[in-house]
Amino acid sequence: MSTAVDTTTDIRTFRIDIADEQIDDLRRRIAATRWPSKELVDDRSQGVQLAAMKELARYWTTEYDWRKCEARLNALPQFTTEIDGVDIHFIHVKSPHEHALPLIMTHGWPGSVVELLETVGPLTDPTAHGGDAEDAFHLVLPSIPGYGFSGEPAEVGWDAARIGQAWAELMRRIGYTRYVAQGGDRGAVVTDAMARQAPEGLLGVHINVLTAVVVPGVAEQLPAESEQERAAFDALNTFTTDGSAYFLEMATRPQTIGYSLLRRSATRCWTHPSPSRPGCSTTTRTATTRSPGRSSTASRPGT
Repeated sequence: MSTAVDTTTDIRTFRIDIADEQIDDLRRRIAATRWPSKELVDDRSQGVQLAAMKELARYWTTEYDWRKCEARLNALPQFTTEIDGVDIHFIHVKSPHEHALPLIMTHGWPGSVVELLETVGPLTDPTAHGGDAEDAFHLVLPSIPGYGFSGEPAEVGWDAARIGQAWAELMRRIGYTRYVAQGGDRGAVVTDAMARQAPEGLLGVHINVLTAVVVPGVAEQLPAESEQERAAFDALNTFTTDGSAYFLEMATRPQTIGYSLLRRSATRCWTHPSPSRPGCSTTTRTATTRSPGRSSTASRPGT
């Protein structure tokens, strides 16, 4: 008697191998572009300027080295696994430091995991980049469905919330029971969704785009009845009006987790419940933001 084996949850190794014919065909199609007439103004008010587009096409057809990028990706551990009917591609680099904290980072739009590659070394092995062992992360870099080497959804509905649920399942499937999440641009929207869902094991999130500000009019509609709500509203105004380039940290649990990117490394400053760590500032400015059914603490490292 044979037993059926469910392979949909398997994690499979992955390697990129693009045929030369596909690269040659892409170059031919770019070279065959039918260009529009030149814009009638000296600025970009009529769209991307023709000269810029022609220079971009020249770069892609004669200068860009896909094989170099392919080798860079293949030098890292890559995997795929099927989640909710879609093959998810992800990079998973474990830190050499035993007590590293798992971190899932989500790329932006219209980007890919390539935009995050320079973070791999500093985040997984900070001691090799001027940091401390306590700053180390086990790093997971997934490709959003329909991006890069992840599968294309066959149905509608793959919004940020659904992707966030898929990421929680991915971390569970890998075996991480405690982890944090980070995202920028579209990745910030996904990471914010994860914070609101608060899946088991997610300790905190870091985003470098305020999702409430991205959507016009949302910030103005925030309730400002309580002191905490007014503080959140003031924090949003500060973020959009002053010129300081700081990150806003949002935690999904009562403890506050802060990240400060320094020398391309990350420093974790826990104010509760963990004891103070050497080199971490315990001074923070905090505000509380409201999400459906729960609250989260936002902070930035004190100066």
